[in-house]
Amino acid sequence: MHKLFTSLLALGACLGVFAQSSRIPSPKEHFGFNIGDNYQLANYTQTEGYFKKLAAASPRVKLQSIGRTEEGREQYALIVSSPENLARLSRYQSISRQLAKAEGITEQEARTLANEGKAVVWIDGGLHANEVVGSHQLIETAYELASRTDPETNRILDNVIILLVHANPDGQELVANWYMRNPDTLKRSVDQLPVLYQKYIGHDNNRDFYIMNMKESRNMGKFMYQDWLPQIMYNHHQRGPEGSVLAGPPYRDPFNYFFDPLMITGIDALGAAMYNRLNAEDKPGFTRLNGSSFSTWYNGGLRTTAQYHNMIGLLTEIIGNPTPEKVPVVPQRLVPNGATPNPVTPQDKWYFRQSIDYSLSLNYAVLDYAARHRDELLYNIYKMGRNAIDKGNKDTWTLSPSHAAAITAAYQKDHPLTPEQAKNQASDPYGWMTRGSNIDTKYYDAVYKDPNLRDPRGYIIPLDQPDFGTAVKFVNALIRTGVDVQVATEAFTVGGKSYPKGSFIVKTNQAFRPHILDMFEPQDHPNDFQYPGGPPIRPYDAAGWTLAYQMGVRFDRVLDGFEVPHKMSEGLLQEAPKGKAIAGKAGYFISPQANNNFIAVNRLLKAGVPVFRLTAPVTGKSALPAGTFYVPGNAKAAAILSDAASQLGLNTIAANSRPRRLLPASQARIALWDTYGGSMPSGWVRWILEQYEFPFDVIYSKDIDAGGLKAKYDAIIFVTRAIPAPGGANNNRGYTPKEPVEAEIPEQYRPLLGKITVEKSVPQIKQFMEDGGAVLTIGSSTSLAYHLGLPVKNALVETGADGKETALPGTKYFVPGSILAVSVDTLQPVAWGMFSKADINFDNSPVFKLGAEAAEKGVKPLAWFSTDRPLRSGWAWGQSYLKDGVAAFSAPVGKGILYAFGPEITFRGQSLGTFKMLFNGLYGASNPGPTINLPAGN
Repeated sequence: MHKLFTSLLALGACLGVFAQSSRIPSPKEHFGFNIGDNYQLANYTQTEGYFKKLAAASPRVKLQSIGRTEEGREQYALIVSSPENLARLSRYQSISRQLAKAEGITEQEARTLANEGKAVVWIDGGLHANEVVGSHQLIETAYELASRTDPETNRILDNVIILLVHANPDGQELVANWYMRNPDTLKRSVDQLPVLYQKYIGHDNNRDFYIMNMKESRNMGKFMYQDWLPQIMYNHHQRGPEGSVLAGPPYRDPFNYFFDPLMITGIDALGAAMYNRLNAEDKPGFTRLNGSSFSTWYNGGLRTTAQYHNMIGLLTEIIGNPTPEKVPVVPQRLVPNGATPNPVTPQDKWYFRQSIDYSLSLNYAVLDYAARHRDELLYNIYKMGRNAIDKGNKDTWTLSPSHAAAITAAYQKDHPLTPEQAKNQASDPYGWMTRGSNIDTKYYDAVYKDPNLRDPRGYIIPLDQPDFGTAVKFVNALIRTGVDVQVATEAFTVGGKSYPKGSFIVKTNQAFRPHILDMFEPQDHPNDFQYPGGPPIRPYDAAGWTLAYQMGVRFDRVLDGFEVPHKMSEGLLQEAPKGKAIAGKAGYFISPQANNNFIAVNRLLKAGVPVFRLTAPVTGKSALPAGTFYVPGNAKAAAILSDAASQLGLNTIAANSRPRRLLPASQARIALWDTYGGSMPSGWVRWILEQYEFPFDVIYSKDIDAGGLKAKYDAIIFVTRAIPAPGGANNNRGYTPKEPVEAEIPEQYRPLLGKITVEKSVPQIKQFMEDGGAVLTIGSSTSLAYHLGLPVKNALVETGADGKETALPGTKYFVPGSILAVSVDTLQPVAWGMFSKADINFDNSPVFKLGAEAAEKGVKPLAWFSTDRPLRSGWAWGQSYLKDGVAAFSAPVGKGILYAFGPEITFRGQSLGTFKMLFNGLYGASNPGPTINLPAGN
């Protein structure tokens, strides 16, 4: 009887599995193939249809649109859990949010909520659309969770709420259709896509998450930071390092010093669960730590920004493609070590399905961990938030390399080195040897009890700053990531300084304090070298990015506790205060210092309203900087400016008399270079121009080579990596994309093919300028100056014993993605509206030295390094070499002009503080007149 009963139970279980799976459509039933089949990819239209079928068929699945993409598609998330949990979804969502925010909850209350709640785990796919494993593992994971009835899946569904988020619908549609277009399966490839797989920014869609410029980023940001606040988020990518199958957690140093250690050790714990499962399932090839380049330093990625919000942010990078590939022989990967405990052996055929299976195992490892440790995960995110709030309520010092160096410097000041010690230190220029054992604690106290070195209790962003509209954009970036912002309801005073009503206050006694500090404070990247005296290790992305600096936002750091009359933002995006379009007898003056004002000017020009610019600063009662816009008064101007005052926060100054000497600001015919496959920097500029309402065309190398450019355009923009480096050097950091074969490309994309060449393209660009055109070059494209034979040189060189100049080696000079300070010539038209000091985004960018003939030929420095310590945020090894180097310049070429901007003045749509350099260059202002004086009172 016992055996019969057992058999009946087993049969019942099998029938249960059959009944459940028969109700849930399999991927093959929908797509016509299994996920992971060779030479098969699903596009987003098909995937959307399948998600809808799953939601209709399974009581475990809820489908939710989280918004529309840049191309107008619905972006979906699947919320998966047991039917019982879905019935109480709002309660579990509330618990997740309460614990993550950690406000007004005692420790005991937090533990009670943690025991009641369900772990919330985010798993996404498809962000980088040519990394096709990501979008397809998402489909297979959804099916498995919806259909499986094994004990592990049931335990997961009972204890976990899973958010399966599609990160890039537009990209999946493009990539899958591109791959499947060829009927010959052996010729299918995701390579050589004609355009970016996100409308504007392609791969940079994973660099957008602390500012959230793109619609997809905003959709996911709201779902993550306002709706759910998951304890774990898992971001799928590829590709793994050569000779491995995948790279995953834990990651290499450095990690950011603002993190709570529980977040870092949480990554360690999840990483162990992931690679333990793979090893138990005989799936080798997982590498971690310094086995790959991935770290937890950078903010701005989908995974990394989450880490600044106390979420255990996970990233894996796996190999895999529907066209079978190979695991190559990489001898150094074949020896087991701490980074790769279980190496994979070389294989001539690695199949797509293998990568899908690995991904499923990784997902289940994460979900199983969450199911088994749900109360711990829920409590720990509370604990991290509570720690952050407590730190924000008291004097706190962040441990960092610069503070550690200050301790050593203070000690050595009192204990000068002996000749022998000096000799040893000379042989150890990077500080790898330490004398810490001799340092008394008073030197520690001199730094970590210095009140001036404390972390701020908060930040005040005054209303009365020249570009408050941009400050509002900055504040909204904070709000989109769940940061609470206060808005002053009346004027107030803090630290003896008065601030107007409407100013913003951002306190650091919040759960997301790490993110707040990271957006306001400089990043302090350590000196990171392969070995003592060896070459630097390039950061995974940027070393410094302080968003407030990039955006040119003026703020005050407040080191002591303070309170002001306020109302809370409560997650609501802020708007610039409505301005006033005040007309004088002769019209209006508009400040060139506010970015939004350029939108108003472009609307005026589009409507045919004349606009002029003051060619020099104006003295008198109402001082006006050079470049101030002057608009004669008329009904059309009044209507446009009234709308701009309401929508953009525009404020005008009354012009009671017409200035005597003015420069017309015309609506230029603008061209923006792009290339086959799409340039991300060009896509960012395209987005910026659209946001600020500049009309423009996108042109390609064939358009340039055809000549006759001045008949069509007044200004051409060449972003970084458009113009080839002199002497055929590679300016793509070693990567040169393969040029497509024209006959293999669909006809509609063939006009996009080709490259800018010195032989054919540069003469046409030169002719364009000689005919009166303006060319704006950014980053590496400033090499155009060398091709034109202008009297400028590379400033970052050294002269060898043979008398030849060579570029400074990385052991002497290295500045990866950081924020540096420059001096600016604000009287040059292209810098109108800027201030004499500016923060610029610098990534080993070009720096120039003007030759002896420069002044004679009209070459003018626009921005330069006036100190030997220009670093503001990030890492600048050997920064003293920058002193007196020219970061940007202008040069006449025939009747036209070349603008060369070495820094990335439009960097990822984030560096709003330098956008004006681009905008000004598009109005054709190159011949300023003398200083003028308006009558007093104007």
